[in-house]
Amino acid sequence: MEVPMESLFSRTVKAGKTTYFIDVREAKNKNKYISIAESTLAKEGEEKKFTRKNIMIFDNQLEKFREAFNEAIKIAQPK
Repeated sequence: MEVPMESLFSRTVKAGKTTYFIDVREAKNKNKYISIAESTLAKEGEEKKFTRKNIMIFDNQLEKFREAFNEAIKIAQPK
């Protein structure tokens, strides 16, 4: 059984039925990356289930991702 990697940084953001997990981790090759996961509560009949989606942004793409994300925030943010 593989030991889970510890986060170098971890933050949880709750938004209604959705929870976002933002983590900074280190890969086996020592490169750092950001993991953003979305967990959403979905009800199927009487049963509650969570769906989880995950993206990873590696250190060599962080600046491009930051630029695009900042542009999106400027447009989406209420004035």
